[in-house]
Amino acid sequence: MSSPAQSAAQSVVQSVDWLAIAPPTLTAVVGLVVLVADLFIGDNRKALLGWISVAGLAASGLLLLPLIHGERSTFCLTGSTDVCSYTADRFTLVIQFLVLGGALLAALLSVTALKDADRGLPEGEYWFLLLSSAAGAALLPASRDLATLIVALEVASLPAFALVGIRHGDRKSSEAALKFFLSSVTATAVGLMGISFVYASTGTLYLTEIADRIQHVDPQLHTLAQAGVVLSLIGFAFKTAAVPFHFWVPDTYVGAPLPIAAYLSVVGKAVGFSGLILVTVVAFPSYADVWGPALAALAALTMTVGNVGALRQRTTRAYSAVRLLAWSSVGQAGYLLVPIAAAAYSDDARKSIGSTVAYALMYAAVNLGAFAVAALVARTKPLNRVSDYRGLYATRPLAALVLGFFLLCLAGLPPGIIGLFAKVTVFSAAVDAGLGWLAVIMAVNVVIALFYYLQWTALLFGTPEGAEAHHRAPAPLTAAIALTAVLGIALSGAPQLVLRFADTGLF
Repeated sequence: MSSPAQSAAQSVVQSVDWLAIAPPTLTAVVGLVVLVADLFIGDNRKALLGWISVAGLAASGLLLLPLIHGERSTFCLTGSTDVCSYTADRFTLVIQFLVLGGALLAALLSVTALKDADRGLPEGEYWFLLLSSAAGAALLPASRDLATLIVALEVASLPAFALVGIRHGDRKSSEAALKFFLSSVTATAVGLMGISFVYASTGTLYLTEIADRIQHVDPQLHTLAQAGVVLSLIGFAFKTAAVPFHFWVPDTYVGAPLPIAAYLSVVGKAVGFSGLILVTVVAFPSYADVWGPALAALAALTMTVGNVGALRQRTTRAYSAVRLLAWSSVGQAGYLLVPIAAAAYSDDARKSIGSTVAYALMYAAVNLGAFAVAALVARTKPLNRVSDYRGLYATRPLAALVLGFFLLCLAGLPPGIIGLFAKVTVFSAAVDAGLGWLAVIMAVNVVIALFYYLQWTALLFGTPEGAEAHHRAPAPLTAAIALTAVLGIALSGAPQLVLRFADTGLF
């Protein structure tokens, strides 16, 4: 007969579904392997660490395939198999695909960037930090309790600070890292305070239990619960770079190594938006009257400020190409917020969230592609001004055509059908939810964005300023550009595949 102590121990022992947690776990393990291997590999063989990291991210992505059919959960409450800390459902898999795919493309860009830096960047630490951040980002969409959500968020964010400021002795890089760090720490502090208020008023950290209990809190704790909801939203709004919490974005993107700017623009946003979706739609559906109008206002403000900021960039200013992409990413964040806000008013919240995920998939592919071409141009023109792209078609016709295609996708113009399709999907989500005013603001912002996207596209086919020596593009950089171009063109041919793939099983 077992003793009471043994019975108590058995009651807290949880079985672990290793297949469900395999993608983020493998990414983290490869990161540790790279860090240890760095101690034993000579300087002339450091490039091997990059290829190990690329292979690890590719393998982690392949581990999503066995999870496609059916939902798997682990780290569940004993006796309550439906209350779990980790769930690998359709929503989780789609976001993990986006995160791991984005990290893989950033890794391909990094292989070239580290080689060009000629040991100016510490390779072992660089790859360890990138893989650690990717592991946290892959864990976050599977998190189904607030503690795991915050831990995943910080595991994704903390290595990113170091990656932004990893160039030793670079004042611009250090300043960017400091701004990123201060804004993120503020967001975490505000978010943690909100989560503590929610826990104090509901007595649980599990999202599904919070959704039920927060409707029946003690009247004396009602104000505390409301404050918790609002502060939690503010914390995640920082992470999504929503206005007015966006001030760190342009300087951070300019100061960071270009592959890290690309990584933050896509994976960083995926982290923020998946967390925002989980806390609003899953944990706080009964407070839709609070977060719905707040997110709608944030969406309108974010897309407007982002697009106006991009419009004001001078083409001859140093790093104006990266700054334009940074402000553009703020504007795109506004579009991504629209369907989440619409979910508060819609009878079919699942469809609204699917619109956000579909837009995020489109944005990830084409924005990473734009950064990849920017990285190619920066190899010969390190100031990376928009004016440096004048006449790119004359020297690199394929790169110019691909960048033009990516910019038209971001603008929502043919032949970038996938961009047009994604914008129409988001627009219809707003209209269906009765947010006509928000749809009008979105339409105005799309017109504003057309100006700077088309201006950049036109420069690509202008007359070049003087002759330029032709340098062969490195294979990893070429592979990154080719992958994003193939993905963008394929999805433009069959845009309905994105919406079908993004149909989440979150509800």
